[in-house]
Amino acid sequence: MAGLGIAAALPAISRAQQTMPTVGFLSTRSADEAASHTNAFRRGLQEMSYVEGRNVSIEYRWANGDYSTLPSLAAELVRHPLSVIVGAGDPAARAAKVAGSPDHPLVFLVGEDPVRAGLVTSMNRPGTATGVNFFTGDLGGKRLELLCSMVPSAQTLGLLVNPRFGTEVVEQHRQAVAAAAKALSRELVVQEAATDAEIETAFATLTKAGIAGLVVQNDPFFDSRRGHILALSSRHGLPGIFHIREYPADGGLLSYGASLSDTYRQLGVYAGKILRGAKPDDLPVLRPTKFELVINTQTAKTLGLAVPQSILVAADELVE
Repeated sequence: MAGLGIAAALPAISRAQQTMPTVGFLSTRSADEAASHTNAFRRGLQEMSYVEGRNVSIEYRWANGDYSTLPSLAAELVRHPLSVIVGAGDPAARAAKVAGSPDHPLVFLVGEDPVRAGLVTSMNRPGTATGVNFFTGDLGGKRLELLCSMVPSAQTLGLLVNPRFGTEVVEQHRQAVAAAAKALSRELVVQEAATDAEIETAFATLTKAGIAGLVVQNDPFFDSRRGHILALSSRHGLPGIFHIREYPADGGLLSYGASLSDTYRQLGVYAGKILRGAKPDDLPVLRPTKFELVINTQTAKTLGLAVPQSILVAADELVE
């Protein structure tokens, strides 16, 4: 009788596994570095009543900052019976778009213009893909202005970019920072880096050029090497500004940008809405409306910098 009971239960369990929707999650980052953001994505799913392992399955693929692996990872993902595929990061979104089909609705998180990138037809009626436009790349000029306020004596500043992130995105960021530098009568030195060794070389070159502060492009590869970049900044005594609070939280000087955790939560909400039957075309591409300024006051003291009162008042968070 017990054997018959187990046998009877097995088909029901099998049917439940087959009908559980599956989310394909393709990320430019590494699992460890992105843990808090992935948790935020799960919170967004939970807002739509989806809990991983209970009524939704998630297939993760991580590029670990190596964008060349994304096409094969995306192709591997779409061989699964996915209900929706998530492209977290510009290169991941592009790879998922190429590998997918109309049968795989795409939810993305990108910093570039998704219309110009060919991900959607329009922001309000996006077509078979939708998501969150992080918007952070346009803030490069504002970050340089904030860095100059923190280091008013700096005449030469550096910009670190990753050429593999996407030619158009990198050039847009470079132009925004260069325009701000010109307006403030500052010299800008640009260095590219796409590997750990190139990051080391870039810092050596920038230091030799006499920069007094550094703007780091918003880029998942750099985020996955956050500890390395902060260690080099500390070694060379370089004040730096970044795009997410995780940098000053880990010892960087300051950051300015949208909350990455909240953006991942929104990504989860949109994925959940599609699981519940919504069409991507009915979900306009979202853009963050609140940007946060985070300052590590201890790092400022270590660098011998006085935080201006105007920045203290504007700060959303002070890390001590």
